[in-house]
Amino acid sequence: MTDVRVAFVDAYVLRAGAAGLEVLALRRAAGGRSPGSWETVHGHIEPGETPVQAVLREVREETGLDPARLYNLSRVEAFYRHRTDEIALIPVFAAVVDGAAEPRASPEHDRVEWLAPAAAAARFAWPRERRALDDVLSILRSGDAGLLEDVLRIC
Repeated sequence: MTDVRVAFVDAYVLRAGAAGLEVLALRRAAGGRSPGSWETVHGHIEPGETPVQAVLREVREETGLDPARLYNLSRVEAFYRHRTDEIALIPVFAAVVDGAAEPRASPEHDRVEWLAPAAAAARFAWPRERRALDDVLSILRSGDAGLLEDVLRIC
């Protein structure tokens, strides 16, 4: 029987740039899965972690950044893992960092870039990332979640 579990998290790291909102894109390094592909912060939920704990850890591990604000995007993606016959559920978050924040690449990635939202969407390899980025922009384009701030803001 196919298992269903919350297994991963996705985080869209954002900052206010001179020309508007910028989205962090990370390029996968050689030697790992999907080398050369661009993605958002993505990672496994470790045993005993909540998705919120996992996303904060993954943002720090993959970028060296600590979010000033973290939002639940009220979105869960799903991915069928054929090798393990499992449907992995992926809660999606947005991490807002300081406008001067400069990330560093983790060993999983060989390049990180701040991009305009349309440029980030064009680079993302996974269709789920492009779809989720639309929600990120819909909710946070003004800099916060507006009328949804009290429900979606985690910290």
